[in-house]
Amino acid sequence: MTTETDFTPLFISARDGLKLHVRDYGPLASQALPIVCLPGFARTTADFHELALALSRDETKPRRVLALDYRGRGLSGYDKDWKNYDIRVELDDVMQVLVATGIAEAVFVGTSRGGLLTMALAAAQPATIKGVVMNDVGPVIDARGLLRIRGYVGKLPLPRSYSEGAEILKRLSDQQFPVLGDAEWEMMARRTWTDRDGHFRTDYDPNLMKVLEELDLEAPLPVLWPYFEALNGVPILAIRGENSDLLAEKTLQEMGARHPDCETFVAPGQGHAPLLGSKEMIRRIGKLIGRAERRAA
Repeated sequence: MTTETDFTPLFISARDGLKLHVRDYGPLASQALPIVCLPGFARTTADFHELALALSRDETKPRRVLALDYRGRGLSGYDKDWKNYDIRVELDDVMQVLVATGIAEAVFVGTSRGGLLTMALAAAQPATIKGVVMNDVGPVIDARGLLRIRGYVGKLPLPRSYSEGAEILKRLSDQQFPVLGDAEWEMMARRTWTDRDGHFRTDYDPNLMKVLEELDLEAPLPVLWPYFEALNGVPILAIRGENSDLLAEKTLQEMGARHPDCETFVAPGQGHAPLLGSKEMIRRIGKLIGRAERRAA
């Protein structure tokens, strides 16, 4: 279970005054490259907890790790105007957080939407990024995945307990994640719903569904190769879930072929998006961080 002593909760003002919640792990004074974790569309900082603990408590090189709740997610403020749940506004929020926390350069770990924000940041502020983990996202998005996500964001039934929540998630996603056991489904439930106010509710603003409803999935989605190319100067670890319906195998291979220093990895038995807390994932991400640090030096 997460305890408040594992990290320092920070609340940082966005440009429009909305409060953004950040988990700050590890030593502030570390000389090691810091890590910035950016979650998926309707996900929160909690998704990075095991990874953040491992990196911030590494015996040889403990480092600072930040994880951000976007506006309308987790403990960040909900926006009165759902149209501000927009990648341009969220990019500005990320930049405000970097300034407020004194982070001039870092390795970015971006899951799904977090990877899109990392590519956008590379175009806007390239010197900030020293290495990237792209978790189940790339320059070409498969509309099937967006269609599936649109089918449940803001529409999940509210469970009466976390074990009931685990059953709901398992029924919804067990074909994508056949490797997950009961403990992992329960953990996912605890990271999807919250009972902070005595009633279970999703850990995000239900108005997020409006953002997805606005998408015209019949029209071709924008292709983001120029944004991906903005990352050419830094090492990348590109992860795809074996059963992902958002990042195609062909796109992953093309990412590896186009980028001068991109390692690719397919997470067996996982879909969108792979969990990053296993020893194997932490080892692979640690290797990427080592490459980034050597190059930055």
